[in-house]
Amino acid sequence: MKNIFKKSLALVLIFAMLLSLSAPATAKDTQWISQSRSDIPVIRISGDGEKLVDENGKKVFHYKDIASVLKNDDGNGLDSRKILEAIANILEPFLLDGILRNNWEPYYENLQKEITKLFENSLLDKNGNPQYGTGLRPERIEKMNRTRHNDQCWHTEEGTKYYVHDRYWFYYDWRIDPIETAAQFKSFVDDILASTGCKQVGVIASCLGTNIVTAYLALYPEHAAAHIRGIAYDGSVVSGAEIISDPISGKFTVDFTAIIRTLRDCGAIGLFDVGEFVNITLEMLDRTGVLDSTLIFVKYTLYNKLVKGVTSALALSTFFTWPNYWACVSKEDYPIAKEYVFGPEGSEKRSEYAGLIAKLDNYDKTVRQRVPEILKTTVENGVHFGVVSKYGFQTLPTCKTNYLVSDQFASVKRSSFGATTGTIYKDLPADYLKERAAAGYGEYLSPDGQIDASTCMFPESTWFIKNSTHSNWSDWELRLLYDIASSKEAVTVGTGCWPSRFTVLTYTDPDNDDDGEVVAMTPENCDTENWEANDELDNPTGFFGRIRAVFLSLFLWIKGIFENLFNSAG
Repeated sequence: MKNIFKKSLALVLIFAMLLSLSAPATAKDTQWISQSRSDIPVIRISGDGEKLVDENGKKVFHYKDIASVLKNDDGNGLDSRKILEAIANILEPFLLDGILRNNWEPYYENLQKEITKLFENSLLDKNGNPQYGTGLRPERIEKMNRTRHNDQCWHTEEGTKYYVHDRYWFYYDWRIDPIETAAQFKSFVDDILASTGCKQVGVIASCLGTNIVTAYLALYPEHAAAHIRGIAYDGSVVSGAEIISDPISGKFTVDFTAIIRTLRDCGAIGLFDVGEFVNITLEMLDRTGVLDSTLIFVKYTLYNKLVKGVTSALALSTFFTWPNYWACVSKEDYPIAKEYVFGPEGSEKRSEYAGLIAKLDNYDKTVRQRVPEILKTTVENGVHFGVVSKYGFQTLPTCKTNYLVSDQFASVKRSSFGATTGTIYKDLPADYLKERAAAGYGEYLSPDGQIDASTCMFPESTWFIKNSTHSNWSDWELRLLYDIASSKEAVTVGTGCWPSRFTVLTYTDPDNDDDGEVVAMTPENCDTENWEANDELDNPTGFFGRIRAVFLSLFLWIKGIFENLFNSAG
C-alpha cells in the first residue's frame, strides 16, 4: 500500500505536467500494400517517434516512456524515494513560500529543477543544441548512409525499373531547429539523386516532418523545383497544433466534460478503457457541480497567479528547449508563448536563453510567418502538392479549443490549410451550407455538415478522413500519399485512388489498425464520434438549464447502475 501511494503521488505530478505539455506522437511504420510502382524514389519523413540515445548508447528519456518513471525493474526508472523527495522539494516552497508568503519564485525554481531531473538527458542546452552527446542511434545513421549511397531500386521481370516503397526514410533528431534539419534533408535528397541516377524524388511528410519539409521549401525553393516531383502532407502541424500551441500560450483549462470525452476516445482507439459506468459517473459529478467545487480554490485563487510561472518552469524542464516543438506553435500564439516561457523583453530568462530564442525567432521569420507563400510558390514552381487531414477526435481536455474539429493534435482548419469548420457541438450553420451549395460549392461540403473544403489553400488536392487519429496511418492513406508524391501528373480529388474527398475509415477488426478501409462518407456512415457533444447539457445557461442537465445526468447514472446490476446478474 505504501509503495502504491508513492507511485500514485508521482503519477499525479507527472500526469499534470504531461497534460499541459503533451506532444505529438509519430505514426507507426506501416508497410504499403498497393501493387502500383513508382519510377522515382519516395522519401518519407515522420515526427518524433525515432529513438534518440546519449553518447553511451542509452536511450534518451521520452514522454512515451513516462510509465518507466514509476518502476525501477531494469534500472531505467526512478527510485521511489527519489520521487517522494522530488515531490517534497516542490511542495515545500509551494506551501511555505507561496501559500504563506505569496512568494512564488522559489516554487517555480524548484518545480523546474525537479522536473528537469526526469527529462535531463533529452533537453537541449540554452542555445537549442544537443548535449550529453545525444542524437540518432548509430544503427539509424548507418542505415541512412546505406540508403543514401546505394541504388535501392528493383526491376520487374520485364526489366522495367521501379523503386521500393517504404525504403527511403530520412531519420533526424526531431528536437532540433527545423532550419538546421532542412539543410540535412537537402543533402539527403542530393545523395539519393546521385546514387539512383534519378532527377527527381517524391516526399511524404507527417507531423513534425512537415515543419522540416516546409523549412526546406523556404530555404531552397530552386532546389525543390528542380528535384522534387510531389509532396504529400499527412497530419500537418506547420500551421500550428493546438495540443502544443494552446497550453504553452496560456490557453489552458481544466474541462471535466472534455476529460470524459477524451476517456471515451482513449477507450475507442484501444489506448485504455476505464469503462462506460465510470464515464457516466464522472459525467454526473461534473454536471451536478461536484467536480467544479473541488477546484474552486485553485481555479479562482491560484490559477491566474501561477499560470505563467508554472508554464515557464514546466516548458523549460520538458519539451520547450526543442525548437521543432516550438515550430508547432501558431503564428498567433508565438509572441504570447514566448512571454509565458521566457518572460517579457529584458527579463533574466530572455538573456539566459538568448541563443535558443534567436533560433526560434529565425524560424518564425523564415517559415512560420510565410507558410501560405512558401507552399503556393512551391506549387507554382511545378511541384505537385497534396494534403490529408484527419478528424473525429478531440484535442487534449487541457486545451481551451478542445471544442474544435480535430485529429486529437491539430484542428482541421490548421492541418488542411484553411478549411472552414463547425465545432464538435455545432455543425456549420444550415443557412451557410445552403448558400455555399447554391453558389456551386456543394461538392466541397462534407456529408456530416462539419467541413467546407472550398476555403482550403489547395481545395482540389486536399482529402479528409474521419475516424482516424493523428497517429494512426492506414494502408489507404499511404496509397494516396505515395500517389501524390510520385505520380507524373498532379493527383486531384477527381483522379486520386480514394473514393471521395470526404471519407470514413472503417474497421472490420478494431484490434488491428491495418484491418480497415476508406469508404466514401455518407450521411449514414459519418457519425463516428465516441461521444455525443451536447452544448445544452455540457454548457447549460440559466437556472432551469442547469437543473435540467443535473436531472438528466442523474437519470443516466441511475440507469447505468441498473444496467450494471442486471448485466452482473446475467
